[in-house]
Amino acid sequence: MGDYRKMWESLGMDLEKHDALCAVLPELYGATYLTQDNRPDGMNYFNFVISEVHGLRIEELSRHRENGGKVLGTFCVYVPDEIINALGAIGVGLCGGSQFWIEDGEKILPRNLCPLIKALVGAKISATCPYFQSCDLLVGETTCDGKKKAWEILNDYTPVHVMDMPQMKRSKDIEKWEEEVKYFIEKLEELTGNKLTYENLLNSIKLINKKRRALKRLYDLRKYTPSPISGLDALLISQIAFYDDIERFTENVNKLCDELEERIKNLKPNNKKRVMVTGTPMAIPNWKLHYIVENLDAQIVVEETCTGTRYFEREVSEEGETIDDLISNIADRYMGINCACFTPNTGRVEDIIKYAKEYKADGVIYYNLSFCQPYSVEYKKVEEALKKENIPLILIETDYSTEDSGQIKTRVEAFLEMI
Repeated sequence: MGDYRKMWESLGMDLEKHDALCAVLPELYGATYLTQDNRPDGMNYFNFVISEVHGLRIEELSRHRENGGKVLGTFCVYVPDEIINALGAIGVGLCGGSQFWIEDGEKILPRNLCPLIKALVGAKISATCPYFQSCDLLVGETTCDGKKKAWEILNDYTPVHVMDMPQMKRSKDIEKWEEEVKYFIEKLEELTGNKLTYENLLNSIKLINKKRRALKRLYDLRKYTPSPISGLDALLISQIAFYDDIERFTENVNKLCDELEERIKNLKPNNKKRVMVTGTPMAIPNWKLHYIVENLDAQIVVEETCTGTRYFEREVSEEGETIDDLISNIADRYMGINCACFTPNTGRVEDIIKYAKEYKADGVIYYNLSFCQPYSVEYKKVEEALKKENIPLILIETDYSTEDSGQIKTRVEAFLEMI
């Protein structure tokens, strides 16, 4: 990474603490990713993105702001990217995936709270994440009680807009959500000084649909036996999708897919168990589970998570004669995401079974971050449904620390032997 200290200083960062964070990431990334055998050449772009994770992309955001643009930090796949992009702003995903930020988060949050929430709060109050420092507005949502209260705390440090998510999917809830999207548009028009039009919204929908299509293409290639790309690399690409430049990211995912399509022609069976992961999201640099599983005789072939299929499945319809038609299309698409915050949530169970069959998974790992109540409670329903389908399942509940890595490895090893 180049010399960006002046830029970081101008963002009000704690440089000493940030240096400690920057010292850890390259070593972790190298040990996790660069030790893999026979990686596709197309992964070099994503290696570069990580090498400049706090550098070049932050410089691009700073330039955008210097030219009068706005940057929005988001924490959830329900925040409509199409609206942000259409109004000339840049959206970046901010969920914290590092143990590094937990200590600062616990200074003002209870310890028995989801590590993702503690990390994202810790990242902001410690002033060690340049993405947080680059944002003109944070956009929260009401997908769980922990997040709802976290937004109140973050609002003491930086402006926060909260989108009120319905908790059910009845027609009146969908109408309510559409109104919430329109309210979000009002707030963004006020922030950016730009006006949403039919043309800029349609162009934005088309652009982000292309991005979703590229990710869908990548995931479809993972259906081959064996998969032409590791689960670790696919996870990394999904994580980078949340903050990289949209057009550049889409182009490089498609280039990688071109290479993978050639690889498939020469694939030979490796007899590795095909594993599906479902559950809570995995934000950078949370690579623990994938690293453990793929260092055993297994390969992760699909993730039914917010850093997986939920992010890119179901495009926004480009049909419609008016701006209200397009807004309605956006609201419909996002309400189709099956998060554990909804009740009932039979759609997610159906998705898990569908993906397990489509990707020919030998077994499913239900990944749950400690103290994540919605996904923890939902496990029982998933267990019952998968048992009826004769799909093996194991629950792994963990946090960001490495203390339980040995225990997880032992449990996953036994699970693989069983299936």
